[in-house]
Amino acid sequence: MFQGFAPIDFDTFHIEGLEQRMEAIQSRIQPKFQAIGEALVDDLSVLTGQEMHVHIAKHARRTVNPPKDTWMAFCHNKRGYKQHPHFQVGLFDDHLFVWLAYIYELPEKKRMAKQIRQQQALLEEVLGDEDVLSFDHMKKESVRAKDLTSKDLKNHLLRFERVKKAELLIGRHYSPQDETVQDGDKLLAAIKATYTQLLPIYKLTVGLPV
Repeated sequence: MFQGFAPIDFDTFHIEGLEQRMEAIQSRIQPKFQAIGEALVDDLSVLTGQEMHVHIAKHARRTVNPPKDTWMAFCHNKRGYKQHPHFQVGLFDDHLFVWLAYIYELPEKKRMAKQIRQQQALLEEVLGDEDVLSFDHMKKESVRAKDLTSKDLKNHLLRFERVKKAELLIGRHYSPQDETVQDGDKLLAAIKATYTQLLPIYKLTVGLPV
């Protein structure tokens, strides 16, 4: 049963050393990702109309620098998620993120970016006041949807379409102290609600009826 995330989970990213931090990620955080995956994968499969699969970041390529964040992903592709639109849950030391993610590895990023740009009105309709957007999954920074004008959003979407390394992540950030984060049932409900809200954008880009 998923119990939510505790402050010690976020403190994992203050542990010095790759081996020591990875050990804490594997023992503290990854079992919780597994529990989130088991709790939500069937619901997400029904919502999307696709069989979804759970992927938990292994950070296998790292040899020196310990990861600054860690995450799990839901994707229709069983073998990998980075080359497809996918849903994420993850942690930095100062927040939990819940994303619909389009990252630079997407082979069809340009096409998908153009689709979203051409349907900006749909994106604006979907976005709520508490939602945030990021344009680089490696960085903590995000912008609040309510702080963006239509022109700002258009410029970000153009950059996402034209710049190879530009990304688009849409969703929510939660503080480690947020009651939702520390309550498993509330967090699962919040994650599912965010994914449901963003479903029209996901469906648009993967060719499902919106």
